[in-house]
Amino acid sequence: MISQQPIFRVEAELADILDFGATPYGGRRVINILGGRVAGPRLEGRILPGGADWQIIRSDGAADIRARYTIESRQGAHVLVNSEGLRHGPPEVIARLARGEPVDPALYYFRTVMRFETAAPDLAWLNRILALARGMREAKAVKLDVFEVL
Repeated sequence: MISQQPIFRVEAELADILDFGATPYGGRRVINILGGRVAGPRLEGRILPGGADWQIIRSDGAADIRARYTIESRQGAHVLVNSEGLRHGPPEVIARLARGEPVDPALYYFRTVMRFETAAPDLAWLNRILALARGMREAKAVKLDVFEVL
Protein backbone atom coordinates (compact mmCIF):
# COMPACT_ATOMS: atom_id res chain seq x y z
CA MET A 1 0.00 0.00 0.00
CA ILE A 2 1.22 3.54 -0.68
CA SER A 3 0.25 6.91 0.74
CA GLN A 4 -2.94 8.38 -0.71
CA GLN A 5 -1.27 11.68 -1.59
CA PRO A 6 2.30 12.40 -2.70
CA ILE A 7 4.61 13.24 0.19
CA PHE A 8 6.40 15.65 -2.15
CA ARG A 9 7.01 16.43 -5.82
CA VAL A 10 10.41 16.52 -7.48
CA GLU A 11 10.91 18.85 -10.44
CA ALA A 12 14.41 18.26 -11.83
CA GLU A 13 15.97 20.41 -14.55
CA LEU A 14 17.97 18.35 -17.04
CA ALA A 15 20.91 18.88 -19.37
CA ASP A 16 20.94 17.50 -22.90
CA ILE A 17 21.22 13.73 -23.22
CA LEU A 18 24.76 12.38 -23.56
CA ASP A 19 24.32 9.40 -25.88
CA PHE A 20 27.14 6.85 -25.60
CA GLY A 21 25.63 4.57 -28.24
CA ALA A 22 25.20 0.81 -28.09
CA THR A 23 27.43 -0.70 -25.42
CA PRO A 24 27.48 -4.41 -24.56
CA TYR A 25 24.69 -3.70 -22.02
CA GLY A 26 22.42 -1.72 -24.36
CA GLY A 27 22.04 1.87 -25.51
CA ARG A 28 23.77 3.88 -22.80
CA ARG A 29 22.76 7.47 -21.97
CA VAL A 30 23.62 9.91 -19.20
CA ILE A 31 21.46 12.94 -18.37
CA ASN A 32 23.03 15.38 -15.94
CA ILE A 33 20.77 17.03 -13.38
CA LEU A 34 21.21 20.81 -13.35
CA GLY A 35 19.02 21.63 -10.35
CA GLY A 36 15.37 21.88 -9.51
CA ARG A 37 13.01 21.95 -6.59
CA VAL A 38 11.16 19.70 -4.18
CA ALA A 39 7.81 20.74 -2.74
CA GLY A 40 5.15 19.01 -0.71
CA PRO A 41 3.70 18.39 2.72
CA ARG A 42 6.67 16.33 3.98
CA LEU A 43 9.67 18.01 2.31
CA GLU A 44 10.55 21.38 0.81
CA GLY A 45 13.84 22.28 -0.79
CA ARG A 46 15.94 22.36 -3.91
CA ILE A 47 17.87 19.86 -6.00
CA LEU A 48 21.56 20.65 -6.10
CA PRO A 49 23.42 20.55 -9.42
CA GLY A 50 25.70 17.56 -9.90
CA GLY A 51 23.49 14.50 -9.94
CA ALA A 52 22.71 12.44 -13.01
CA ASP A 53 20.43 9.83 -14.48
CA TRP A 54 22.31 6.88 -15.99
CA GLN A 55 20.10 5.01 -18.43
CA ILE A 56 20.26 1.87 -20.47
CA ILE A 57 17.83 1.63 -23.37
CA ARG A 58 17.04 -2.06 -23.43
CA SER A 59 16.45 -4.20 -26.52
CA ASP A 60 12.70 -4.09 -25.77
CA GLY A 61 12.77 -0.27 -25.87
CA ALA A 62 12.36 0.29 -22.12
CA ALA A 63 14.61 2.83 -20.42
CA ASP A 64 16.25 1.34 -17.31
CA ILE A 65 16.74 4.38 -15.07
CA ARG A 66 19.28 4.85 -12.26
CA ALA A 67 19.37 8.39 -10.89
CA ARG A 68 21.38 9.75 -7.97
CA TYR A 69 21.18 13.33 -6.77
CA THR A 70 21.09 15.54 -3.68
CA ILE A 71 18.22 17.51 -2.17
CA GLU A 72 18.94 20.45 0.10
CA SER A 73 16.00 21.02 2.43
CA ARG A 74 14.65 24.50 3.12
CA GLN A 75 16.49 24.30 6.48
CA GLY A 76 19.80 23.46 4.75
CA ALA A 77 19.93 19.70 5.44
CA HIS A 78 21.22 17.39 2.71
CA VAL A 79 19.39 14.29 1.49
CA LEU A 80 20.97 11.74 -0.84
CA VAL A 81 18.49 10.26 -3.32
CA ASN A 82 18.84 6.91 -5.08
CA SER A 83 16.10 6.32 -7.64
CA GLU A 84 15.79 3.27 -9.89
CA GLY A 85 13.00 2.59 -12.31
CA LEU A 86 11.60 2.07 -15.79
CA ARG A 87 10.07 4.16 -18.53
CA HIS A 88 8.40 2.58 -21.55
CA GLY A 89 5.44 2.92 -23.83
CA PRO A 90 4.25 2.56 -27.41
CA PRO A 91 7.07 3.39 -29.86
CA GLU A 92 5.23 6.42 -31.27
CA VAL A 93 4.77 7.89 -27.77
CA ILE A 94 8.42 7.33 -26.85
CA ALA A 95 9.44 8.96 -30.16
CA ARG A 96 7.38 12.04 -29.25
CA LEU A 97 9.10 12.20 -25.84
CA ALA A 98 12.50 11.90 -27.57
CA ARG A 99 11.62 14.90 -29.75
CA GLY A 100 10.77 16.91 -26.62
CA GLU A 101 7.06 17.11 -27.42
CA PRO A 102 4.53 17.36 -24.56
CA VAL A 103 3.00 13.93 -23.93
CA ASP A 104 0.23 12.98 -21.51
CA PRO A 105 1.97 10.81 -18.86
CA ALA A 106 -1.02 8.45 -18.92
CA LEU A 107 0.22 7.29 -22.35
CA TYR A 108 3.46 5.78 -21.03
CA TYR A 109 4.77 4.00 -17.94
CA PHE A 110 7.33 5.88 -15.81
CA ARG A 111 7.85 4.60 -12.25
CA THR A 112 10.81 4.61 -9.88
CA VAL A 113 11.64 3.15 -6.47
CA MET A 114 13.34 5.72 -4.26
CA ARG A 115 15.57 5.46 -1.18
CA PHE A 116 16.98 8.31 0.86
CA GLU A 117 19.89 8.94 3.20
CA THR A 118 20.36 11.92 5.52
CA ALA A 119 22.04 12.85 8.80
CA ALA A 120 19.41 15.51 9.60
CA PRO A 121 17.43 14.53 12.73
CA ASP A 122 14.24 16.22 11.50
CA LEU A 123 14.42 14.24 8.23
CA ALA A 124 15.55 10.91 9.72
CA TRP A 125 12.17 9.44 8.77
CA LEU A 126 13.45 9.42 5.16
CA ASN A 127 16.17 6.90 6.13
CA ARG A 128 13.47 4.41 7.10
CA ILE A 129 11.11 4.46 4.13
CA LEU A 130 10.85 3.29 0.57
CA ALA A 131 9.01 5.48 -1.87
CA LEU A 132 7.44 4.94 -5.26
CA ALA A 133 7.33 7.74 -7.78
CA ARG A 134 5.13 8.28 -10.80
CA GLY A 135 7.04 10.30 -13.37
CA MET A 136 6.50 12.62 -16.28
CA ARG A 137 9.23 13.50 -18.79
CA GLU A 138 9.37 16.93 -20.38
CA ALA A 139 11.85 18.29 -22.92
CA LYS A 140 14.28 19.60 -20.26
CA ALA A 141 12.78 18.32 -17.02
CA VAL A 142 11.43 15.37 -15.09
CA LYS A 143 8.57 15.63 -12.60
CA LEU A 144 8.06 12.91 -10.01
CA ASP A 145 5.11 12.57 -7.64
CA VAL A 146 6.62 10.68 -4.68
CA PHE A 147 4.47 8.36 -2.53
CA GLU A 148 5.57 6.64 0.68
CA VAL A 149 5.26 2.85 0.77
CA LEU A 150 3.29 2.14 3.94
